[in-house]
Amino acid sequence: MSIRLGLIGFPLSHSLSPAMHQAALRELSLPGTYELLETPLELLSERLGQVRREFCGVNVTVPHKEHVIPHLDGLSPEARAIGAVNTVVNESGRLIGHNTDAAGFLRGLEEAGIEYRGKRVLILGAGGAARGIAFALKPHAAEIWIRNRTPIRAMELAEEFGLMFVPEFSLEGAVRECDLLINTTSVGLKDPDTSPLPEGLLPQSGVVVDIVYNPPVTKLLRDAQARGLRTLGGLPMLVWQGALAFELWTGREPNVSVMYKAARDRLDS
Repeated sequence: MSIRLGLIGFPLSHSLSPAMHQAALRELSLPGTYELLETPLELLSERLGQVRREFCGVNVTVPHKEHVIPHLDGLSPEARAIGAVNTVVNESGRLIGHNTDAAGFLRGLEEAGIEYRGKRVLILGAGGAARGIAFALKPHAAEIWIRNRTPIRAMELAEEFGLMFVPEFSLEGAVRECDLLINTTSVGLKDPDTSPLPEGLLPQSGVVVDIVYNPPVTKLLRDAQARGLRTLGGLPMLVWQGALAFELWTGREPNVSVMYKAARDRLDS
């Protein structure tokens, strides 16, 4: 039986997921496909009906990680607590939402040897990815600060998760004082020459993470590297969240090295 998988989001032209998951399927000799299912918001319900009929499971990405929840039949405890879904498993016609972003992000930090316990963390953004990352770091970080272009979203997330909201006038101080800065916005994906931070503003020390993976090095990361800061791009989170999703769909543990290679080859092509 062929395993039909896919990715729901809009737009999807930048995605490395098909290459990554096709490589994982091939390496395990599992017949199957992984398709890009570009879906504007007004067609989300219709698309999930198709998933229910035809797919073993899908990933969910921007801008649907929160929008997808009302269309599902159930949520894992993590997805319910986070309030965002990046993986859907079709269980005999019942669509169950999961979140592998949280665990995938931590796996990426640990693989890179980046310490997050006891650190002051500043998260830029308040969407589905920010929710997963904040949830993952909350038990371990000394403090987590949230900053978003639309302040009300950051305020709501800060209140819901017990985090600290960063208003505009406090941004400079929060950036300079944090130990771990994480960009979860799409700035840099849409325009590789833009940064989510004002020109010249960077942490005084520590680590800068950008979950954008294409391009592999965003302007934020280039600026941080020029300042001598340690950086991490978005590829590790992409690969690890994908590997955890793959295991949910198939019951098989994929070869992460194979997934990394396929993603890097696609980036280089």
